[in-house]
Amino acid sequence: MMALIFATLVVAFALSWFRRPAVARLMVGVCTTLSIGLFLWEIWSPQYGFEMPWLQG
Repeated sequence: MMALIFATLVVAFALSWFRRPAVARLMVGVCTTLSIGLFLWEIWSPQYGFEMPWLQG
């Protein structure tokens, strides 16, 4: 999944380099959405939900 996120970011940079700003912004949005989805997938626990008890002091 991280490889897919990295690939979308590289495509966004390449599109920006080739003067395609609208499509590059779209790819940055896709990258951000994938990153948020991956973050939520990794922190969700069936026992605690989204509480992240290891961060509560």
